[in-house]
Amino acid sequence: MDISVTPNYSIVFDFENDFIHQQTRRWMQKNWTWVFYYCGVYMLVIFGGQNFMRNRQRFDLRPLLIIWNTALAMFSIMGASRTAPELLHVLRHYGIFHSVCVPSFIENDRVSGFWTWLFVLSKLPELGDTLFIVLRKQPLIFLHWYHHITVLIYSWFSYTEYTSSARWFIVMNYCVHSVMYSYYALKAARFNPPRFISMIITTLQLLQMVIGCAINVWAHGYLKTHGSQACHISPNNIKLSLLMYSSYFVLFARFFYKTYFSSSGKRSKKLQSASSGPGKDSNGYYQKMSAAQITHNDKIKAQ
Repeated sequence: MDISVTPNYSIVFDFENDFIHQQTRRWMQKNWTWVFYYCGVYMLVIFGGQNFMRNRQRFDLRPLLIIWNTALAMFSIMGASRTAPELLHVLRHYGIFHSVCVPSFIENDRVSGFWTWLFVLSKLPELGDTLFIVLRKQPLIFLHWYHHITVLIYSWFSYTEYTSSARWFIVMNYCVHSVMYSYYALKAARFNPPRFISMIITTLQLLQMVIGCAINVWAHGYLKTHGSQACHISPNNIKLSLLMYSSYFVLFARFFYKTYFSSSGKRSKKLQSASSGPGKDSNGYYQKMSAAQITHNDKIKAQ
């Protein structure tokens, strides 16, 4: 570990210290295209599952949902605590250019490198979020499955290139997921955190997209002025990432407005509050529900 570009970790676990990034990169360069098969299976399962569940009673799955969200919350908290110090250290001692253009978070920092590797791999099991939606017969919106698929593909592809700006994306995602999955674990366990927290979570997601776009704009500028030898991001990666984050911003902004500010969104919030039937899927996306849908869900809960 190069201490000149890494924070002074108080504790380094053996599994982190044993991390060898060259091996994981070779594996990913050889196998990353399998992600397209995984996405194909995912699409077949979720939409085939919806058809399968159409005339069947929903599964409750509350105990499993509590465990699932709690596990993802704990993983995200640990990931944030092990990657954020590296980003803050680099910003403090080396500045924005290094944070955007130099992949030292993988090549020189075994702690951050290990949790970067786990982050990339975690995007595959996170597809399981959607199974809870399908089996519990909740609304599956485009934003949900589009977000899952594109993040998975982009993360695996970017790891093959050691995309330097990814340190920003990884830290932001870990931090937002730490809050999001903790909140939904509490909701699944029938605790009732204030509803404004869900609005804060969506706001954090929007902020994440704005920063993601800004990082790509900076990366493009640095690549033009300093060249590919100094800034380790490919032009194609910047284009893909900017397109992805821009599309997320549009979708999340539309979702934010329709959920919290449109007249239909306000009515559905009142109905949900009155019925104690939150229209939330397992990945934290709130759905607007009609009074009939809420009544139907309440009947199921009572059974």
